[in-house]
Amino acid sequence: MSPISVRQATLDDISIVSEILAEAAAWLDRQNMSLWQPEHIALSVIRQEIELGLFYIAFCEGVAAGVVQFQTEDLEFWPDVIQADSAFLHRLAVRRSFAGGAISTQIFQWAIEHSRELGKHFLRLDCVADRPRLRSIYEHFGFKHHSDRQVGDYFVARYEYEISDRLDRDC
Repeated sequence: MSPISVRQATLDDISIVSEILAEAAAWLDRQNMSLWQPEHIALSVIRQEIELGLFYIAFCEGVAAGVVQFQTEDLEFWPDVIQADSAFLHRLAVRRSFAGGAISTQIFQWAIEHSRELGKHFLRLDCVADRPRLRSIYEHFGFKHHSDRQVGDYFVARYEYEISDRLDRDC
C-alpha cells in the first residue's frame, strides 16, 4: 500500500469527515459493538471540531481513506496527566474499502511524528475496555496499557505510546 498523506480538515471537508465517521459507526452497529451515539457524530459537532482544528484526513492515492481527531489536550479522559507532554487521539475511523490495518497503522505513524514535531513525549488514546480485539491492535502497534478509568457512561482502557527522539519503525 502506498504511504498515506495527512492534512488537517477544513470546513470544505465536513462531508468527508461525516461520511467516514458515519460509515464506521454503522459498521460497528452491525457488529453489535455500537460506539458513537448519533449526537457524537452530528454535523454540528463535527463542524465545531473542524473549526477547532481537531480533525485530520488520511488520503491514500488521493482518496480520503480515514479520519482521526488529534488533540493536544484531553481533560475529559486524561485529567491526571501533564497535558503539555501529550497528544491524544480519538475517533480514528477508516473507510471499509480500506479496512485491514494498513491505513490505521500509517495514521498512528503520522500521529507519532506529528506529536514529536510538537515536542510531545506521549501519544495517548483510549477505547471501551471490553474490546479485546481493538486493544490487541493498539498493543501490537506498541501502545502500552496505562490504566482503566470510568468516564461518564464509558469504562475505558487508556493506552500510551512513549515518543523518543529515535525515528519509529516503518510498518
